[in-house]
Amino acid sequence: MAPFESNSSSGTRCTVAVAGLGIMGSAMSANLLAAGFRVIGYDPVEDARLALAQAGGEAVASIRSLAASSDRFLLSLPTAEALLDTARELAGHAAPGSIVADASTLAHGAKQAARGILNAAGMVLLDTPVSGTGAQARRKDIVVYASGDTDAIAAYGPIFAGFARNHYDLGTFGNGMSMKLASNLLVAIHNVAAAEAILVGMRAGLAPETMVEILADGGGQSRMLEIRGPLMIARAWDVPTVKASVFDKDLALIGEAVRTLGIQTPLLDASVPVYRALMARGHRDHDTAAVFAVLEEMARG
Repeated sequence: MAPFESNSSSGTRCTVAVAGLGIMGSAMSANLLAAGFRVIGYDPVEDARLALAQAGGEAVASIRSLAASSDRFLLSLPTAEALLDTARELAGHAAPGSIVADASTLAHGAKQAARGILNAAGMVLLDTPVSGTGAQARRKDIVVYASGDTDAIAAYGPIFAGFARNHYDLGTFGNGMSMKLASNLLVAIHNVAAAEAILVGMRAGLAPETMVEILADGGGQSRMLEIRGPLMIARAWDVPTVKASVFDKDLALIGEAVRTLGIQTPLLDASVPVYRALMARGHRDHDTAAVFAVLEEMARG
């Protein structure tokens, strides 16, 4: 197979092998299936594999089996250890020339280590984190921050288009994660700001549903207000689009980057204690919209 040649036959969609079928991986897989791709997936959680099969995909029982199924891989993994283990299995069993797109939000060092493992086996790893919540992913309303080999990004473009509304080539490998961390810094601040604004309006006697609608039409509009505002006023954070525990990991990555760069982030610093309280008050598995509950408790003294 020539470098970056599609594994599809003429006129058909290729096979995409997905490792990690959690909130984001399952949503991306569903959109790929809807776009006409064949999707083969693996997750250590049996229920996640069953859900893929019920959606029309094909589940396999190991990364080794996944490696033999395609030359286009999409990773959505929770930890650096999972990424490195997956890279080793792919390096040992996938075809040289394969393109592996890593949509995980993980430290630069882990991604560089995985890249070295795959490059040694003749494969290309792309750093391709995505911006958006699980709910947005289900609606195909996410953006891919791609970085790495430009030709491989171009070759992977039709697959990105299958699960995202847009993707960007940000150049040097690792720039995708840098952009994701900058994006998540804004998300962290805007999420708390939305909860704070809603609480202020409610305490002033405004109807919360009307307030969210009107705020979203004014100068204070943000995607976090648009997406999480309705969850906050409905107190509907029990079904997460992003778990607080997952976002806590993202905040740690942002903090590490900030320290490395030697810059001050006063707004982020003011927001982090709210997320720490979120974790401490039993919301680890809830959506981060639950920061509203934390601010309510703080307001009660």
